[in-house]
Amino acid sequence: MQKITTCLWFDGQAEEAARLYTSIFANSRITEIQRYGEAGPGEPGTVLTVTFELAGQQFLGLNGGPEFTFTEAISLHVDCNSQEEVDRMTEQLVAGGEQGPCGWLKDRFGLSWQIVPSELTDMLRDPDPDRSDRVMREMLTMHKLDLNALRRAYAA
Repeated sequence: MQKITTCLWFDGQAEEAARLYTSIFANSRITEIQRYGEAGPGEPGTVLTVTFELAGQQFLGLNGGPEFTFTEAISLHVDCNSQEEVDRMTEQLVAGGEQGPCGWLKDRFGLSWQIVPSELTDMLRDPDPDRSDRVMREMLTMHKLDLNALRRAYAA
């Protein structure tokens, strides 16, 4: 069991979100669903929490109500191995949500994600500031990240 688990607050959609997320990521599953009892505060029998794993990492979805919503101040960073993975993750997570700049998106529940090819991280870490600056400038023009365009900027 991991020591620290991210808790995501939903307004009644925790199970729906967990089912979507676990369908997208390999090595993912729902491990437990707890329901409200007679003591409430939710309707008895409705979902209180959903414990789920994404790529082996545990999360907790809580149906806490409308009092709080997600902001970009917290996002889930997804390290992708290829353009195909970037495309697939972006397409599946942005459905019903909105694409943002630089590989960021909000899913239909309002949760922010960063869909990033791991190669980009390596390019931005290059000790040659000209190379990393060219890549950064190119990335800042994009919504969904285009690995071939980033490679061209890196090599220029």
